[in-house]
This record gives sequence, C-alpha cells and structure tokens, in this order.
Amino acid sequence: MESVLLLDTTLRDGMQGEGISLTVADKLRIAEKLDQLGIAYIEGGFPAANPKDQEFFQHALTLPLKHAKLTAFGSTRRPTGTAKEDEGLRALIDSGAPVITIVGKAWDFHVTEALRLPFEANLDMIEDSVRWLKEHDREVIFDAEHFFDGYQHNPDYAIATLQAAVKGGVDFVTLCDTNGGTLPGQVGEIVKRVCELVSVPVGVHTHNDCELAVANTLAAVTAGATMVHGTINGIGERCGNANLASIIPNLELKMGKSCLPSPDHLRLLTQTSRFVGEIANLVPHSYQPFVGHSAFAHKGGIHVSAIARNPDTYEHVRPDLVGNERRILVSELSGLSNLQHRAAELGFDVEHRKDDVRALLAQIKELEYQGYQFEGAEASEELLFVKALGEYRDWFEFDFMRVEATKGNDSTIISQAIIKLSVDGEMVHTVAEGNGPVNALDAALRKALQPFYPSIKTMHLTDYKVRVLDEKDGTAAKVRVLIESTDGSRVWRTIGVSENVIEASWEALVDSMNYFLVRVMPEPRHAELTATTR
Repeated sequence: MESVLLLDTTLRDGMQGEGISLTVADKLRIAEKLDQLGIAYIEGGFPAANPKDQEFFQHALTLPLKHAKLTAFGSTRRPTGTAKEDEGLRALIDSGAPVITIVGKAWDFHVTEALRLPFEANLDMIEDSVRWLKEHDREVIFDAEHFFDGYQHNPDYAIATLQAAVKGGVDFVTLCDTNGGTLPGQVGEIVKRVCELVSVPVGVHTHNDCELAVANTLAAVTAGATMVHGTINGIGERCGNANLASIIPNLELKMGKSCLPSPDHLRLLTQTSRFVGEIANLVPHSYQPFVGHSAFAHKGGIHVSAIARNPDTYEHVRPDLVGNERRILVSELSGLSNLQHRAAELGFDVEHRKDDVRALLAQIKELEYQGYQFEGAEASEELLFVKALGEYRDWFEFDFMRVEATKGNDSTIISQAIIKLSVDGEMVHTVAEGNGPVNALDAALRKALQPFYPSIKTMHLTDYKVRVLDEKDGTAAKVRVLIESTDGSRVWRTIGVSENVIEASWEALVDSMNYFLVRVMPEPRHAELTATTR
C-alpha cells in the first residue's frame, strides 16, 4: 500500500476554534492519545506565541512517544534582519521539537496588502528561514499559506514561494487552502501541477468553510500529495479544519493508502475521537461519519431486516474496523426484526415468542405517538423489554406524591417533596427538601428506598433535560423529560412524558431507580432486602 503521512494539528490549529481551550495537561494527554493512534507528526503549538505552548514542549519532549514526531509551528522571519536574528525562529529551535513547520505567504495579494513588501523580499524571507532551521538539524515543513487562492491569481508567484523553500532545503511543502473556498476539482488540478514542478514531497492543509475540507484533502492525495494535515473531529477556526476522523478511514479503507501503523491502530479511531471531544468539553457530534454514535445506527424496519441477513446491505464499512459499533434503534418506525435483534442484544430468547414481541412493538409505537423517544433513553427502553419478555418485579409500589415550592421573604425558594410508597408490603412515608422540585423528589425517593436497598447511595443524577413537544400549546404543552444517571461506572438514561413537568420528571426518575435495581445493582437481587434490618 502507498503511504500517506499524517500531521495532526489539533493542538495548534484546532485551538483556534471558538470555545476551544486546553490546559497544558490536556494537551499532553491528547498528544499521548494521538501517538497511540499512530499519527506521524503532532503539531503541538506556537512556542513564540504564549507561555502555555512553551511549557507544553518542555513536558512533551519527555513523553515516551512511539510513533509521532513533535512538531513546533511558527512563521518565516521578519522582513527586517536575518533568520539568525529572529526571535520567533529562535523560539522554534529552543522548543526542542525535532520538526518545525513554518508558514509563509504564497498569495501575491497578501504580500502586497498584508506584508506590504516587494515580491522578492517575501521569497528571501522564506528561503532564509528554511535554510537557518535546516542548519540546526531540524526537519522542516513549509506551509504555503493561501496557496490555492494565490495559484489561481498568480500561479508563477505561488510556485516561486515553493521553490524558495526548496532552495532553502525544505523537507515538505504544504499547500494550504486557508480560506477554505477551493473546490475539489481545482485542488486536484493544482496539486497535480505542483507535484510535477517541485522536487520535494507535497502536503495539503485544508479548511472547511465550504464543507469540502475532507473532499479537498482526498482529491489532493489522489493527485499526488503524500502528507495530510488535519484535526481530530475537524475542530478549528471558523468552520474548522479537515477532519482526520473521516480522512483516516477513507484513506485506509477506500483508497488503499496506509496512514496508520496497522489495522489495530485504525480500531482506536472512535475512542480517540471521543477522547478528544471529552477533553475539549465539546458536545459529541452524533452524526459524524465513521466515529459518531449514530454512524452505524439503523432504525427503519426494512433496513434492520436486511442488516440481520448481511450488514453490507446498509453499511459501507464494518463498524468494528474503526472501533465503532452497530446499533439497532427501537422506535415507531421499527419492524419486528428491530425488536428481535434488540431483544437478542439484551439476552432474551424470542425465537418462539413472536406474539410477545408484536405486543411490545405495538406498545412502543403507541408510546412514541404520545411523545416518548427511546433512542436517547435506552434504560427506559430496556425496562420495557424486561417487563414484556423477562422476569420483572415491582421493587416498590407508588401510593402518593406531593411537591411544593415556597418563596420566603429573602427571595429564596425552597422545594419540598412528600411521597408515600410501599416496599414488600411495608408502607414508607418520607419528606425531603431540594433546590428544585426534581431534586426534592429525588431526595425523598432515595430516603424511602435506601433503608431497603443501600446500594442506591452509589447512584446519582448527572443530567436533566426538558423539551416542550407542542409549543403551540404554550404552558399547557406536553413535555419530555430525559434524566441521565450513573453509579460511577455505568451511565443510563430514562424518559418521562406528560403535560405536567413534575409528573414527567417523576416518571423518568422512577425508571432510573428501577433500572438500577433491575440491571445495575449487584447480585443477588433480593439479598439487600432480606439482609437489611428495619
């Protein structure tokens, strides 16, 4: 297989994305993860720009990287003086990084308008900077900024900037679509021409302003580029950078290009994508190709039936190749095959229980008609299966509930919940306060159940969402409540729907408790109840 080198700039160009901020510790953790994935070059930052990036390189040089070369980023020397006298270039050498990426102007418009220099002066800056860095035994990559715009405006001068870098001894020239406005056909033609004219390997660095960064990158590789720049999940300035989470599997699985050390490394792609998103505190993009939570999710009954016979019918690659997994969704669009597949995943043998499955299917369709949506509430969905197909017991029986909110003279609002229920025939009556009605209900329910099931103290709510389903009905609208819970190792989500937000919240809360007691609480199921002294 032909090889393509990957340069990950998540820690440099990705940091320019709106809302992205990483600590030095964050950057070091991500660098280690990228190395585990098998990335060839990790561009860690701009040492001359801020103390954080300087500190990053101090620590990063001690990391036991197995695959990646640390790369420092900077720009060509200033117009006055020489490369030897330039503080920015000196900072690149002082970073200790074995590879240096320097950016220079390739668009004549920028030379005259931004730098306000003669064309020849810009070429001198490029050549002098590259040569000085090479004299310090560094591998050097030249980023030709705005190259595609420059080539279309003045191709001779754009090529001259590359030739200046080549004269200086550069190892790679990278063609940058800095404004993200070039089309794939144009990229392919230009890269092919550049590969014919320059004597060093060619790379590509694209931005996503036209939603074409991945397509442009693949077009460049087809035309002869052998180095690809990008970021994990495509994070970056404006609309982002080329998304390596999409580029890598396309190169490996579609184009026959080797960019990771082995297929085992490709299987780390999904977890790497999610790791970076988590560290960067970004909401996961569920629909992201290859690595998204929904990338291999199947909902339509016809699709699921075909998938059960042969996954190739509705999947372009096997999800396990990129470390993802197939998901069969249950909804009002489901057919019998959806539920049979899901039941098997949950451990139920339904080979001879098709009537029970059909009854459950009808129940789910009716519930979704009422406003339930089980795709995001897998714990509530699982409880439906347990009740319909398994052995289910009511761990407690509801009798009464009241929630009050009181506002005092100091403007503080206190919520109080009163509930009455029975556990194995024993009536329990509890009162609890909270900083809101749902918090008060949660506290009251825990207070009632914990003497019987002490393990409940290990679980807690981590998220609470409310969505209005019928906005035209105003304050009388039906609402959907989603609650996320965890016991520290597992996470599950439950749902409730009602015209009353308290009732919907109670329903989701009860499902969360029941799911813990049915599926999460350590075996034996009844041990806590029988062993507890009341």
